[in-house]
Amino acid sequence: MAAGDPVLRRGTERFEGQLDSALLARFVEALRVTMHAAPGVGLAAPQVGVPLRIAVIEDPAPVPEEIRAARGRVPQSFRVLVNPSYEPVGDARAAFFEGCLSVPGWQAVVARHAEVRLTGEDEHGRAVDEVFTGWPARIVQHETDHLDGMLYIDRAELRSLSSNQAMAERWAQPTPAEAAKSLGFELP
Repeated sequence: MAAGDPVLRRGTERFEGQLDSALLARFVEALRVTMHAAPGVGLAAPQVGVPLRIAVIEDPAPVPEEIRAARGRVPQSFRVLVNPSYEPVGDARAAFFEGCLSVPGWQAVVARHAEVRLTGEDEHGRAVDEVFTGWPARIVQHETDHLDGMLYIDRAELRSLSSNQAMAERWAQPTPAEAAKSLGFELP
């Protein structure tokens, strides 16, 4: 679903067994395949038109070392997040360009918590209570926001909004510092 579709703005219903285990497994696999095909590092159920509080994340992090270090981007194995919520750990924030499969062709700088505590469940109903830092914390926040009816553009520094072409030509640096200077916005 692309920005403008109401399912992306309504928020979601807690998952409480609306899908039996076989159907849930098929749905999770469909999310995984869709995420890989995009390609993306996360996908939330509303992005495929389903208003349930379920998301998937996975990031092989195939990026140069300079980017990995600047962004705290480390590989994340495939995970299913059921009824997730997060809270910040500390006051540190990090700002980087972010994109979204529901807002194709564009990216913008988003300041997010540098570290978050995620709680919820996995697809088997087991409790999840884990701290994420760096880029994985960004992914968790981005996907959980989808489940609350928010898109990254709701949190973005709009002066940074850039087409994918502009990103490739001008803002491919590990941090958005040059973009902030050139486009006239502040970083945290």
